[in-house]
Amino acid sequence: MASSEKRLFLLDGMALVYRAHFALIRNPIYNSKGMNTSAVFGFINTLLDILENHQPTHLGVAFDTKAPTPRHKIFPEYKAQREAMPEDLAKAIPEVKRLLEAFHIPVIELDGFEADDIIGTLALKADQEGSFHTFMVTPDKDYAQLVSEGTTMWKPGRKGSDVELLDVPAILEKWEIEHPKQVIDILALWGDASDNIPGVPGVGEKTAKKLIKQFGSVEALLESTEQLKGKQKENVENNKEQALLSKTLTTIILDVPVDTTFDQLLLGTRDDAAIQSLFTELEFNSLGKRLFGNDFRAGRGHSTTSAGSLEQADLLQAELKTFSDFKTNYQLVDTPEALTKLARNLEKQDLWCFDLETTALNPRTADILGIAISWKAREAYFVTPNPSLSLEQILTTLGAAFKSSATKIGHNLKFDLSVMLAQGADVAPPFFDTMLAHSLVDPDQRHNMDFLAESILGYTPIKLSEVAAENPSPDQESPGLGDDLFSFAEKKKTKKKDFIDMTAIPAKALTNYACEDADITFQLAEILAEKLDESGQSEVFYEIESPLLPVLVRIEHEGISVNKDGLGTIGETLATKIESLTKSIYQQAGKEFNLKSPKQLGEILFGEMQLVEKPKKTKTGQFKTDESTLSTLAPKHPIVAEILEFREATKLKSTYVDALPEHICPSDGRIHTHLHQLMTATGRLASSDPNLQNIPIRSEAGREIRKAFIPRGDDFTLLACDYSQVELRVMAAISGDQAMIEAFQNDQDIHSATAAKVFGVEIDEVTRDMRATAKMVNFGIIYGISAFGLSQRLGIPRGEAGEIIDTYFKQYPAIKDFMENTIEQAEQDGFVTTLSGRKRVLRDITSRNGMTRKNAERAAINTPIQGTGADMIKHAMIKVDELLRTGKYRTKMILQVHDELIFDLALDEQDELVPKILEAMQSALPLPHQVPAKTDAGTGNNWLEAH
Repeated sequence: MASSEKRLFLLDGMALVYRAHFALIRNPIYNSKGMNTSAVFGFINTLLDILENHQPTHLGVAFDTKAPTPRHKIFPEYKAQREAMPEDLAKAIPEVKRLLEAFHIPVIELDGFEADDIIGTLALKADQEGSFHTFMVTPDKDYAQLVSEGTTMWKPGRKGSDVELLDVPAILEKWEIEHPKQVIDILALWGDASDNIPGVPGVGEKTAKKLIKQFGSVEALLESTEQLKGKQKENVENNKEQALLSKTLTTIILDVPVDTTFDQLLLGTRDDAAIQSLFTELEFNSLGKRLFGNDFRAGRGHSTTSAGSLEQADLLQAELKTFSDFKTNYQLVDTPEALTKLARNLEKQDLWCFDLETTALNPRTADILGIAISWKAREAYFVTPNPSLSLEQILTTLGAAFKSSATKIGHNLKFDLSVMLAQGADVAPPFFDTMLAHSLVDPDQRHNMDFLAESILGYTPIKLSEVAAENPSPDQESPGLGDDLFSFAEKKKTKKKDFIDMTAIPAKALTNYACEDADITFQLAEILAEKLDESGQSEVFYEIESPLLPVLVRIEHEGISVNKDGLGTIGETLATKIESLTKSIYQQAGKEFNLKSPKQLGEILFGEMQLVEKPKKTKTGQFKTDESTLSTLAPKHPIVAEILEFREATKLKSTYVDALPEHICPSDGRIHTHLHQLMTATGRLASSDPNLQNIPIRSEAGREIRKAFIPRGDDFTLLACDYSQVELRVMAAISGDQAMIEAFQNDQDIHSATAAKVFGVEIDEVTRDMRATAKMVNFGIIYGISAFGLSQRLGIPRGEAGEIIDTYFKQYPAIKDFMENTIEQAEQDGFVTTLSGRKRVLRDITSRNGMTRKNAERAAINTPIQGTGADMIKHAMIKVDELLRTGKYRTKMILQVHDELIFDLALDEQDELVPKILEAMQSALPLPHQVPAKTDAGTGNNWLEAH
């Protein structure tokens, strides 16, 4: 490419905003006004990468319009199956266009033509003009047909990967063709599920490439069908017109009457004032700093505090404050005399904040570098061990304050409390964790302290990187970040290059950094306490989440023992099974392939073996091979059943058998999982590092893994106490359905009782199949199962499944009323609540998109049920923990898994203690209508036996 050549970048705006929106669909970005800004953020990020790193001279962005195209005229079903654009995305597109206007970048759109037609036309003109090299920026594979010596496809990377530049040689290699135009022929045979282009039945990507490689074009293939054989010949001959139609549909139009000139696409100066205003409005702080430097302050939120009262301030337009804007009283405490004075003052306070700076993220191996303490805005103290002041002296002198009845404030307090416990210092409640409080007040937002400081206080905290020297040692754990990230799991994602040696930070700088954390957290607590009241979440916070905090600290500290040798034996068994399954699958497929590749697996099952006539495809046109799809085929095709077995065996081996030994703590030989209180929308606890909640109980391999978890000693056994059908009991209680309530009050098997009513037989006449069907319906109803969904799960016609559901609702009419009323109330309120008052906001409950709305409706039904179950076991954990501590029992609660609590049970306490634990669980959260909460208990020499 000549140095004088002009560089024209043509962006497929619609494809890029879709890509950005769905790339962040699991963790969307919302600003303080509740707008989903994921698509705008992702698009501008891509744009800035091009502007900063790829030297464009000319640039334009093409968009589709709603008007029909020539493709719709010849094939009305073109793109007809597509769901309506998500509302969040529809709202984002005008913001993208506003930003492009501020960048002085033309938006090109023309009714009747798609973005690829516009880009194809302009790229061809640029080729003909001769002085341009054009880069088509898009993830859409269809553009490959436009690649030429002067036109390159610029494909954005995924999840941080590099951009893929596809020139003519790359396209020829990738598509196995002689000319880029043959991409059209391959697409015509292959079809495109996302655009509803039919293609030829039974012809996938691989087969299409082979056919075009052999015949050169669709037309040549259709003239030579006598060279084909069997089903393939039949499919091609019977679908000639469809193949030619598909070729027309996949051909990008190159003569669009677009009047945009290259002079208009010439990159000019941007309107910085307009961009800054829009970045401020959208709250794009990081992008603003990227463009305008660290002085840029977008601001977030709208509330601040003054003289202890909540006031409103327009922080979106105001500049964020920093450390230099305030006079602070941050003091280093490094002598016994100063420490004693601090302790006396601290003991007089009713509430105060503390924050640890540590050398590691593992609470059991971390050393404390210092403790920051604050009980007044702009005032804080940092206590550090030194030759004249040991850590033991510090903890002893401050011990009375830590054990007092004062409220201790912190951010991600579980980390700090865990470190203190590991040092032998038990901190007494009550607690106020600002991270937990904000998670209840605004669950869709981020919860790290820097974000809260900016969004609530209008203040940007000191960055650790600004005051510390980087530590290049690859073996150093990332220290001192206990308050900066939402969870321990997220903390571990810190990159090695970012590790910081806290001990290298000058005392004054570290004092300011640590004291500011405690000071800001103290200020946040006051505001968040009011926000908890305003949002109606105070009871959940003070009665459930705050008391649960030290319980989780103790559970994590105790850990659970594991038989490492037993895991090794299980690993050998699984390895043998995986090898055997692999051989069998290859034999049935007639060839070897990458079993872990969904693409290759789909081509084998549906392209070559043609297990079904009309296989499902993903939006990218790939055959679907997810668990749900394969599970419906497993009963009919042995190879599919073995593939599912292979997947489970490999997952269990890698996730548990191979990984669990790495999590065994050297000092006590136990595994210490991390339990997260508010990571799920329903309030259920989550487990990580390692995740001990997802070890399957129904599979043989899963049960073998549970055998490896054992008691802590010979005078202990494992005790498992499990709520029986808690979600169904909750559903009966909150719906008030008398028939279901009576079944539970009479201690009947609920699935048999349901089967008797649905099938119109006596309960003792219920067959095993009837009960299984009733069980599927009982649990399916909680998740809003449809007739189609039930038919898929039971393998019965949809009509029959619909009749079962109808009969179910006739027998349990109050449950249907509950579901309808809950959805109606959610539409009015925009949220649902559990019996304890835990709130879940449902942004999409009134969405015009049918699928999106249905998902929100299912969440509306499920959340009060599953969330109340989650509240119940949290209450139970608090009660049981108090029982064990006040009774000074040796028995320890060591794990929570969904509706089950696991204990290291001292054998000499078994007879006395087990009934007390069961009673505490059963009375933890009384259900309406006197629906009993039932718990079962089991003991054993391993977890499987106990369960």
